[in-house]
Order: sequence, then structure tokens, then C-alpha cells
Amino acid sequence: MIIVIIAFIIFLAIGMPVAFAIGISGFLWFLQHLDLPVTIPIQLALSQTQSFTLLAIPMFIFAGNVMNSAGVTGRLMNLASALTGHMRGGLGQVSAVLSTLMGGVSGSSIADAAMETRMLGPEMLKRGYPKGFAVAVNVWTSLITPIIPPGIAFIIYGTIGQVSVGRLFAAGIVPGLLLMVVYMIAIWAAAKRMGLQPERERRASSKEIASAFSKSIWSVIFPILLILGLRTGIFTPSEVGSFAVIYGLIVGFLIHRELNLKTLFKETLDNSIGDIGSVMYIIVMSAIFGYGLVWDRIPEVLANFLLGISSNPYVLLLMIMIFLIFAGLFIDATALILMTTAVFLPVARKIGIDPVYFGLVFILSAALGNQTPPVGASMYAGCSVLGASVEEYVKASIPFFVATIAVIALLVFFPQLVLFIPDLLFR
Repeated sequence: MIIVIIAFIIFLAIGMPVAFAIGISGFLWFLQHLDLPVTIPIQLALSQTQSFTLLAIPMFIFAGNVMNSAGVTGRLMNLASALTGHMRGGLGQVSAVLSTLMGGVSGSSIADAAMETRMLGPEMLKRGYPKGFAVAVNVWTSLITPIIPPGIAFIIYGTIGQVSVGRLFAAGIVPGLLLMVVYMIAIWAAAKRMGLQPERERRASSKEIASAFSKSIWSVIFPILLILGLRTGIFTPSEVGSFAVIYGLIVGFLIHRELNLKTLFKETLDNSIGDIGSVMYIIVMSAIFGYGLVWDRIPEVLANFLLGISSNPYVLLLMIMIFLIFAGLFIDATALILMTTAVFLPVARKIGIDPVYFGLVFILSAALGNQTPPVGASMYAGCSVLGASVEEYVKASIPFFVATIAVIALLVFFPQLVLFIPDLLFR
């Protein structure tokens, strides 16, 4: 397995797409085991596409694109502006709240970073925001999006680890809100230091807030309906993805009336196919890579190694989180979750850590890689929109990185922040 891991690192270093790096390095393991049938890699890739639970992933991606085409984003931005536009660094505050609201729509950090930078970035520059800071705000706040339900990473982790997706969705609510709060504090402190003014002169009236809320109500209640559907047994995780698509179509065609057949087929469907293809190809290739990990009993070996260092759950959890944050510097977050869930989840279970709690901290730590160089997809998406350099972005990102680490540490030492709502809803 050492050769496979070295090959994977080399492929990433030379710029090979993540899916190909995973698949080719995984296939090298089979070349070392010629006694196994050569058809196994093909069967593994095909069997991964037959997973009924994973059907929720393309459905949620499609639903997110439908909701965006249905005029949801603009309404949510108006609501976020009414709630926070009067604060110092108002456009940055709007970005934090909008990412939280968008979590119930797209579930994608990369899509959210690109969208918000495109929407808010130019206006930030007009109001004197340094370019690096404008990008950093929109990129780091996008980390909230995959944590607020429905996050695609939760479905992947839940499927691999046989963990309740409904409980995982519910577990993301408090951590997502915590991230929003610490980012708003970081934005306020930075805005005060740089002399940035609020977006609006005075606080929005109750009437303005109520009007903005009523116009975006169908988007705000969406994640609540998903969790309730799972809690009451109306939907399975796979079925709730299909419900999300139908819900988005109803909102777009019948309620907001901003979606038409031309937009649906020429723009929404086209974007969805590209997004689904990239995510599912990584998932398919990970099946080939993961087979060797299981065959060589890597999870068991790693579990024994970690337990030999310490049996303290907090120490082991911190070690795993540090590894994930470091690995996220070089490996795409989706790929990292796919490759390491089967490795670390057995360790967590062995030392008595709740798999839902572990999953939330695990996913947040892995997703951090989307915001950090050298391979951060969200980072590059934001920088490309405003033409900011990575150096400008990194310098402005330090307060947000520190704030994120503080939230992860808080969750590590206070598990009930994660488990409170799941335990309340899924008894």
C-alpha cells in the first residue's frame, strides 16, 4: 500500500486531476496482486454507481441548481442584507448570513464561494474593501454551506460508515450557526481596523425584515422540511433528494415563477450535469482505491497504532483532526472524506466516540482544505472571480483560519453542541 500512497502523492504533485490520481494509484495495488481477478477494479467502479443511498447526491446537486435558477439566491441575499447590513463591514456580514441560508439550498462550498464572490465582490471593491479581504470573506464564509443541512459530505460519510444521514443533517445546525457567529466577529474586527463602513446607514425596520423573510420563506424552511421528512420516516435519504428536486421545481415554476423550461434545460441542467459528473467520478474511483485499504487491513493497523499512542478520546480526536487539516492542504475535501472515512471511523467507534459527533468534526476538518492553498477549490474559485492573488488571499485569511480552528476545538471538547439537536429529534 506504500507504493499506492506514494504514487497518489506524486500524481497530485504533477497536477493530475484528483479522480484520475485516485483511480490510477488504486489500480497500481491490483498490479501488485496479480492473483486477484483483473475484473475486480471494473466491478468495484460499476458497483459504486449502483448504490441507492448515493443517488441522493446527484439529486441534491440538481436541486441546488434548480433553487438557484428559481430566484432563491437574490431573495436570501435581501434577507441577509436586512438582518446585518447595518453592521460594520456590512457586505461581509451579509456574506456570512447568506452562506448560512444558502446551506439549505446548495450544500456546496465551492459553488457558494464562486456565487457570493461574483455577487458581493465587485460591490465590496467599490466600497474600499482590499481585494484579498473581499475574496477571503466570501470564501471562508462558504465553509458554513456544507455544514448546514443538506450537505453532500454528510451523505457520503453516512453511506460509507452506515451512520444515520438524518442525525448527521441535524448535527450540522449548531456548528453551522457557530461558524456564522465567529466569522461575523472576525469580519467586524477586521472592518473596524480597516475603517470599512456598514452597507446601510441604519438598522432595517421590523417591517423590512418581515417583508424580506416572507419573500424567502420557501427557501428558509427547506432544510427544516428535509430533516422532518427524515425524522418522521416519510423519506429515506435517497428519496429526500428527489423530494428536494420536486420542491425546487415547484418553487421555481409555481411560487417564484422565475424558472422556465429554457433556463431549466439550457442552464440549470447543463450546470448540474457538470457538477454531478465531477463529484460522482471521484466517488467511483475511490472504490478502487478503498479496496486495497480494506484488504491490507489499514484501518485496523492504524487503530492499533493510534491506541498505542493514547487511549484518551480527546487526544486521539485531536490527532485525527490535525491529520485531516494537514491532508486537506493537498487533497480535495470530497476525495479526502471518501478515502479516510473507512480508516478513521472504526478508530472513533473503538474508543467510544459517537459516530454522528465524529462525522461532523471529521467533515468540518476535511472541508477546511477547500479554503486553503495549494489545492483549495473554493479559494481558487473566489480568487479567479476578482482576480486576487493567492498571497493577498492568504494574508487576509489568517483571522478566519484561526476562528475556524477555534470552532473545531470547541466542538471537540463540547460534543453536546453537535449532538443536542440530533438527540432531541431522533430519539
